[in-house]
Amino acid sequence: MDDQTIQTSIDATRPDRRPSGFLDTLRTLGYAIALALVIRTLAFEPFSVPSESMLPTLEVGDYFFVSKYAYGYSRHSLPFSLPLFSGRLFAREPARGDIVVFKLPRDDSTDYVKRLIGLPGDRVQVRSGIVYVNDQPLVRRPVASSIHRDGRGNSLVYRERTPEGAGFDTIDRYRSAQDDTEVFLVAPGHYFMMGDNRDNSRDSRFLNEVGQVPAENLVGRAELLFFSTKGTARLWEVWKWPATIRYTRLLTTLRPARADLRPQG
Repeated sequence: MDDQTIQTSIDATRPDRRPSGFLDTLRTLGYAIALALVIRTLAFEPFSVPSESMLPTLEVGDYFFVSKYAYGYSRHSLPFSLPLFSGRLFAREPARGDIVVFKLPRDDSTDYVKRLIGLPGDRVQVRSGIVYVNDQPLVRRPVASSIHRDGRGNSLVYRERTPEGAGFDTIDRYRSAQDDTEVFLVAPGHYFMMGDNRDNSRDSRFLNEVGQVPAENLVGRAELLFFSTKGTARLWEVWKWPATIRYTRLLTTLRPARADLRPQG
């Protein structure tokens, strides 16, 4: 028996150590899932809009990205809100006028999206439909030729401005109990949230349902509307896209713009 025959016999008895294609696929899939979780936890997470409480800014069927790093990280930044730590890491103060995703304080699990109106220590009140912060009204004026129409009838769209100059649109539909409220004193480490659809939003004005939001419950700041349908197609229902996509809403920034509401003349 020559050396070549001996070597061939040895090679034939060795187990095949080459990874199979199936294991390669599993490994690649695992890496992809791990990378997606890291991005979702530390950078950006997608959310969808389930209600009309943020009209006209957000509509049912909108999908948007939230920056997870904007305000730092809490346990609610983690998958399933794992209680690995308390408080916020690398905390940054939110800005009035930001659209914020947060966990509902009463159950610490339901995602809500509203606009931040009151900062810690602020006094917030609604008088005749006008929002006052520290006794100063948020200046607003009707948006020219802008009327929101739905099954309840017509309502005016207003451009509103915070004292810091952030501008955004709101809807004033009709007289409601929420048009005149008590004075809310925002507690330390808490925030006061309101929907842009002022007469159709459960928010911090409803103390037993939402109330003031602890800093730890902030998930992140809404940044970019990346996809939108008419509410009849989900993101994965590709075959419905051509008839349902709202093309004019795609890639819309959700950061409030600077607003100049000085009288025009």
